[in-house]
Amino acid sequence: MSIFTMKNICVLLLSITVGGFYLYAQDSAFIHPNTNGKGWYPMFNNKLTNAIFPKGVWTIHNGVITASKDEALWSQKEYDDFVLDLDFMNADSTNSGVIVHASNIVEWIPHSVEIQIADDYSTKWANVVANWQCAAIFGHQAVTKRTVKKAGEWNHFTITCRGKMIWVVLNGELVNTCDMSKYTSSKTNPDGSSIPNWLSTPMAKLPLHGHIGFQGKHAGAPIYFRNIKIKELK
Repeated sequence: MSIFTMKNICVLLLSITVGGFYLYAQDSAFIHPNTNGKGWYPMFNNKLTNAIFPKGVWTIHNGVITASKDEALWSQKEYDDFVLDLDFMNADSTNSGVIVHASNIVEWIPHSVEIQIADDYSTKWANVVANWQCAAIFGHQAVTKRTVKKAGEWNHFTITCRGKMIWVVLNGELVNTCDMSKYTSSKTNPDGSSIPNWLSTPMAKLPLHGHIGFQGKHAGAPIYFRNIKIKELK
């Protein structure tokens, strides 16, 4: 084997090693982000005056945000690529969600992606379709592992959106990796499961520039959020 060939192999191996380390480091940053680091900031102020919501529905007390009705809380700003980090706590039978890529906040359901929040231990949600349970890409893709805590305990969510990819980390474990470009139908998911008819826009066709939202008191059960921080990705 020539010296030139050996040199090429060494360079290739070094590139693979460095590239692998970079990907590992990047994944680690997504799973365990340092939200005190550069580029991070709170999404909402301590009076919610920089949020969009119907007057009187959402309140904040001692840093905990909750709603009295089934009305979403929206970011004023529209985002492209980002990492979103937050805590949430379910009550008994909670059914809520974090909404991303919302290009229409009035009729947001067919014009966004919802990362589901649910009390999977309740009788109401324990036996529903898997892609309706906590940390699922609602109506599309279920989690690989249940890591949500029981009602009354705080959970930690890290959601990364870059291009058409979405990564969902729940309580320190990567439980959902979704490639929106694969979801080209409004009727059937790639795994053959049916899509709810109200999700009428295929994920592959959704704009990637939009508001971030938080679903309110849906189906009569409250939801609680705190420590909502975001870092925009360049």
